[in-house]
Amino acid sequence: MWDIAYAANGAQEMAPGPTMSGILPPLLMMMVIFYFLLIRPQQKKQKERDAMLGDLKDGDNVMTTGGIYGTISKIKGNIIILKIAENVKVKVDKSSVNRLKEDATK
Repeated sequence: MWDIAYAANGAQEMAPGPTMSGILPPLLMMMVIFYFLLIRPQQKKQKERDAMLGDLKDGDNVMTTGGIYGTISKIKGNIIILKIAENVKVKVDKSSVNRLKEDATK
């Protein structure tokens, strides 16, 4: 009787586990899916944003990340002087510009 129990226990220990060739294809597929669904779109969006920030010029109507609408009156490096009302100008960082607006009143 002990021989049967010992033999059954030994059979469980000898069961083969997953091999590298069985694990590698699903892992590669997950990497490809993450690249096309997450990484690539984010890189494309970042390039578009960098191009938009590089093309800013005086007179552009913009909206900041804080929701302030204004017109660029001067750009000094990474600092933008934003006119938000008559005789009211604010200094903001260039990276705080969220998007261009065709008309600041819309």
